[in-house]
Amino acid sequence: MRRPDHSTTTLSAEAVLAPYLREQAASFLRGLRLHGEHNAPADAGTQGADEAARTLRRAARRISGTLHTFRGALEPAWADQLRAELAWLSGTLAREHAYATRLGRLLEALHQLSGAALPAARTPGDAPAESDKERAALGVGAARAGALLERRLTLARTRAHSAALQALRSSRFHAVADAVALLASEVPLSATAAEPASAVLHSPAELAEQRMLDAVAALPPDESAEPYNEAHDALWHQARLLLRLHRYAHEVVQGGADPALAGPGHALELHRDAAEAAAAASAAARTPRIAPATAYALGVLHADQRHEVEAARSVFRETWPYAAAVTAP
Repeated sequence: MRRPDHSTTTLSAEAVLAPYLREQAASFLRGLRLHGEHNAPADAGTQGADEAARTLRRAARRISGTLHTFRGALEPAWADQLRAELAWLSGTLAREHAYATRLGRLLEALHQLSGAALPAARTPGDAPAESDKERAALGVGAARAGALLERRLTLARTRAHSAALQALRSSRFHAVADAVALLASEVPLSATAAEPASAVLHSPAELAEQRMLDAVAALPPDESAEPYNEAHDALWHQARLLLRLHRYAHEVVQGGADPALAGPGHALELHRDAAEAAAAASAAARTPRIAPATAYALGVLHADQRHEVEAARSVFRETWPYAAAVTAP
């Protein structure tokens, strides 16, 4: 972590932490206003509605992460309750976007796989090459596989959209919104918040960084010799979550994002998307009584997304800025 700048060594913890939380609370309320402008059924899925949900999720994650990392400078019971409620809200709002993104990713991959150039033409009388047979089977099954994925993921997205609307109309959400509205004007702080930021905030921020580094150090080495190992996905997902907490802590203490973490963070987001897309393809392939060609196309799609998982892990290793980078043994 970079050394604390002058402002965070001379200011109190309250003077550093409270403005950040108020800023994120104001962003949350802006997202809520945007949602009110785009919450008609006809607006579902429009750019305005998507932007409103994205703003709400972004602010909710930052407030929740900050309450977690700097709990010692806040009223603990209040921080714990609001953090849990914001985690519920951001998770609920994220599902619709995740299903839509997953479907788009899978359909695009199917198009790329089935639309690739065919093998060179054969001389009349030659036996069909194995690659020709595979391409023909993929071409037959791709359309049906796409239709199956679209039915499954569109249904899931519709249910997630309904759940999000129900959540946003619930008394539980209104209680969360009221708490965030109060946060925009008054931050419930503990007595220690009056002490210097260097004494109160830097230690939790460094702990968040160390947890991230430990999670990255625990990642398996280069898995090129052992592809499709989905058992390792959880370790990478944990690293992504801890990297996010570290990023938020860095924003509080250093006053802005760390540009060195933009590449690794993006790689871990792509890793999550590819891993979840591969799981969706695998689940669709287990649909009872589907045609062999459809199952074959879904199997190829699953393999393609697992290759994307490995590619994202490779990019993460290449862009990781710390000295103890994750490298092949």
